Amino acid sequence: MKMGKSMIAMLMASSALVVTPAMAQDAEQSGGIAEIVVTAQKRAENVQDVPIAISAFTSESLQERAVGSVAQLSAITPNVNLDAGTPFSGSTAVLSAYIRGIGSDDFAFNIDPGVGIYLDGVYLARTVGANQDLLDVERVEILKGPQGTLFGRNTIGGSISIVTADPGSAFKAKGDVTVGSYNLFQARGSVTVPITDGLSSALTFGIKSRDGFLKRLRYPDQRANNAPPFTAFSAAGYDSANKEGANDNWNLRGKLRWDNGGAVRATFSGDYSKDKGTSANKLIGTAEFVPGNFAGTTNLPGTAFDPTGTTGFLFAGLYNFCIGSTGAEIAARNAQALCGVSGTQFNPQFQLASVASANVDGNPANDRLPWDGRYLIANKDRSYASGNSYSNLESWGLSGIVDFDLADNIALKSITAYRELHWNAGLDADGSPLNFLQLSFTMNQWQFSQEFQLLGNAFDEKLRYVLGAYYFKEAGDLHDYVTFGEGLVQVDGPNQLSTKNYAFFGQIDYRPIDLIGITIGGRYTNERKRFEGGQQELNGFNYKLFGCADANGNIFPGGPFPLAPIPCQVGLSYPDPTNPVRVYTPGVNRKKFSDFSPKVGVQLHPSEDVMLYGSWSKGYKTGGWTTRLTNPQGNVAPDFNEEKATTWEAGIKSTLLDRHLQLNAALFSTKYRDIQLNIQIGTSPTIANAGDARIRGFELEMVAAPVDGLTINGAIGYIDAQYTSVSAGAAAVGGANPFQAGTLVGESLPKTPKWKVNLSPRYEATLGNGGSVVLLADWTYTSSAWNDTQRTLLLKRVSTDIVNASISYREPDGHWSLTAGGTNLTDKRFLTSGGSNIAAGAMFGTYNRPREWYVRFGFEF
Repeated sequence: MKMGKSMIAMLMASSALVVTPAMAQDAEQSGGIAEIVVTAQKRAENVQDVPIAISAFTSESLQERAVGSVAQLSAITPNVNLDAGTPFSGSTAVLSAYIRGIGSDDFAFNIDPGVGIYLDGVYLARTVGANQDLLDVERVEILKGPQGTLFGRNTIGGSISIVTADPGSAFKAKGDVTVGSYNLFQARGSVTVPITDGLSSALTFGIKSRDGFLKRLRYPDQRANNAPPFTAFSAAGYDSANKEGANDNWNLRGKLRWDNGGAVRATFSGDYSKDKGTSANKLIGTAEFVPGNFAGTTNLPGTAFDPTGTTGFLFAGLYNFCIGSTGAEIAARNAQALCGVSGTQFNPQFQLASVASANVDGNPANDRLPWDGRYLIANKDRSYASGNSYSNLESWGLSGIVDFDLADNIALKSITAYRELHWNAGLDADGSPLNFLQLSFTMNQWQFSQEFQLLGNAFDEKLRYVLGAYYFKEAGDLHDYVTFGEGLVQVDGPNQLSTKNYAFFGQIDYRPIDLIGITIGGRYTNERKRFEGGQQELNGFNYKLFGCADANGNIFPGGPFPLAPIPCQVGLSYPDPTNPVRVYTPGVNRKKFSDFSPKVGVQLHPSEDVMLYGSWSKGYKTGGWTTRLTNPQGNVAPDFNEEKATTWEAGIKSTLLDRHLQLNAALFSTKYRDIQLNIQIGTSPTIANAGDARIRGFELEMVAAPVDGLTINGAIGYIDAQYTSVSAGAAAVGGANPFQAGTLVGESLPKTPKWKVNLSPRYEATLGNGGSVVLLADWTYTSSAWNDTQRTLLLKRVSTDIVNASISYREPDGHWSLTAGGTNLTDKRFLTSGGSNIAAGAMFGTYNRPREWYVRFGFEF
């Protein structure tokens, strides 16, 4: 579907030019639109009174639309892209979040998110586990644009605040059971139990299991049996699955609330979750014929290295050359060591026999499958993968929120929290029976945070203020394991990281007269990071490439370098004398960051129900180090600095026709500097501050309740996000080629579709017995977008029209309900994520889920 100007004009007119950030679908207050209270400015306010572009969703609107995770909010939020999973993460619990073109599509510990995720006011520092199950939530608030003043670091694109329900003062129990496609079974429940006057508790649980939708097939060639099993290589784990895209999760949350009407209120909570959901990955393209530097016909003397990169191979071509060439042909290119034993004498447990001449030695019993396009399958839900496929995520947290009323108009809030996560995941990205791109990871992380907020008002509430202090500390490790080209490169990468952060912030809102309001705020942040990388390449590929090894897998670090009178380890810049295959610089690396993020805003209130606002704000995202390396860097640990955004925004919020119509709009322009681009250098996804961008756009949102029982939500989002500069190195690496359109000035940013349009009518009819029937539909159009920085052609996300619908019956007393629904009813399939590794010869991706149905029984008493 392509949107012409007439189509856009018709949609804008039909939605009265706007759409609200609030998904207020309950017809209340004499048929009017219900008010949604948010805490976007650290105090409870009607969403219509907050001068920020916010999309807010109530628990009922989420349940009726079968939205059970953060990523599923993407379809109904303009200029927001939320995907369950990042390239090669292998897990749907990892969140790729972009708001107005700014975000992060990675899970690595050294890379921070560009959109802040908050759970009951507690910042979740990792993208792993950020795709939270929306279990017993009261509401979700999506704040767009830099939120550095009140929310802090890494909210450069915006923030997503998940607020769970607090226990009330009366006994209450509710829950639901859902069955559906792919053997879906989900059960959720929550019970509130008063303990004494002023003290109440709540316990919430959720379980979900579902079969995968991508089926693995056995490759129909006996030569597949001659490839070494994936268990022969170093990995984080060796679990596998016959189907990918499955879920097996459970969650538990407990809350204790004290509020006896006095000056002190406190809420203590704890949550635990175990997530075994895997992403469905498949091979979508191969690149086996690209020329490269390995085993050329014009090698440097004594090596198998072709400096021209024109007569040799990359890893896929090298593997095919090794298995299909005679000993004499291999020797003619000085490739005996490259085609020889995989591994080295330093890791004998992972050494594998040579594949040299396997297909030309006259013995068909040991023939090997080549790497080429034979493993591509047109069916989006089929794959020839045979390697590891699993994800085990365990996370938990404790928090305490205490409110003190210091006076009638002054309150102090304390938020104390501790969280941990432990993650182990693996995937077979090559989609074949070979070990061409096998990845696995472990991550362990803990974090502690303490926040104080002083909230007050003065001058008959004409002046309101928030002052605060924040402390954050986290530490942990990430260990990468990657196998390329049947062991030609074997990455084993342990990394240790820690961060300390403190900040002071404040915001003043002053409304001297009814017509005018003024906002002034700012946040000062100081941050210190420590990192130690231990990345190794266990095959010693560079030693074998430069003539410092033999065909038996032995490498000679102290041997003579053929190009200079120095030892091989020195000549190849391997940095650790105690570990010849370590590529990362030994020692602890340190970085310091400081930032001041200001905000200035003006509001005009021509009437009680209309507000016009304008604001100028800044935000930043912290820097770090590149960790995914396969080549030695000498004594330099490659790092990158923070990125920054400055945004101008103007908008209007209005509630009209006796609360039967809400019309909201926002225009914005952002200058985005020092973007941390993820650029593929050889086999390594490398981070560098390699570009600047200009981002412009608008959002129009509407909620209408024209007649009793009917509510119509609508949204239009437009965004034009283009690079204004790209560094010379990034442009060279990310330039146009037969597989990619390139990272170029004037081209669009990844994960940023120009258009998103949503229309969601809901009709509730009261029956003669007092019960009701609810009919609900969601239609979302999203224009095409690039899934990666280099704009890989095969990874481009096509434009889509997604339709979801449901019908519900609610019994007269409201104690139970029955819902039947379907998602992606048109079965539109598109790539949500993926990666291209031209050096390894593989391009892979993850498709969205196919059409599915569900039936849900809910109860409440």
